[in-house]
Amino acid sequence: MSTTTPPRPRRSRAERYRSALWLLTKRDLRVRYSTSALGYFWSILDPLVMAGIYWFVFVVVFKRDGTIGEDPYIVFLIAGLLPWMWFTGTISDSTRAFLREAKLVRSTSIPRTIWVARLVLSKGLEFLASIPVLIIFAVIFGAHANWSLVWTYPLAIILQATLVLGIGLIVAPLVVFFRDLERAVKLILRFMFYASPIVYSTLDMPKEIQSWAALNPLSGIFSLYRSGLYPEQLVAFPVIMSVIISVVVLGIGLLVFRRCERAVLKEI
Repeated sequence: MSTTTPPRPRRSRAERYRSALWLLTKRDLRVRYSTSALGYFWSILDPLVMAGIYWFVFVVVFKRDGTIGEDPYIVFLIAGLLPWMWFTGTISDSTRAFLREAKLVRSTSIPRTIWVARLVLSKGLEFLASIPVLIIFAVIFGAHANWSLVWTYPLAIILQATLVLGIGLIVAPLVVFFRDLERAVKLILRFMFYASPIVYSTLDMPKEIQSWAALNPLSGIFSLYRSGLYPEQLVAFPVIMSVIISVVVLGIGLLVFRRCERAVLKEI
């Protein structure tokens, strides 16, 4: 009597997507660090160097008097620079998401949004791996955490992932048609660094422009990141605007991506 093995249940589209996303993310991280002697430390070295520079400029050179940011200022800086590296790294890499992997994009049948989503996930994992650095500096310099960390940090991560995915889905296909957009994105990111509350807080700005500053979704996101160490940084209006803008940007990104997808495959 012959026995036949029952066929394996077919995985759902969502399961196949998650599996492919994780495989591509692991490949990205492996390629990025396989030839590096320092490996993980490169993901935290850049924000630490930047934090050191700005701390030296504002605290040592200009004798910061407490009107900018919060004390300890070095912890305040790192709390903003670490998520900024996730943001700028994902957007920068999104400009080459299709051009760098043109053969794979054309030859695979997986949803093409995965080529942007993998960047969001890999850079996000690097961000999560850098959080112990913030904890170490907070302990050394005496910054006190509060229980709001339990919900503010996860919410900030979800909002930032939503925002960068939406922007990446807009940038990635458009760069295929407008190659100068890659350079324009670099200039915009440079401007956004100073227009976002990284070396300063939204609360440090004149009251008459604070509501306008809330239109930058990073204002609310960064206030969520910092509120676990600096409770006064949590302001409702910028957070609400960040939620609305992040969701809208993701919707626009999906729409732009779907409209451009076929043309992108013909162009690359």
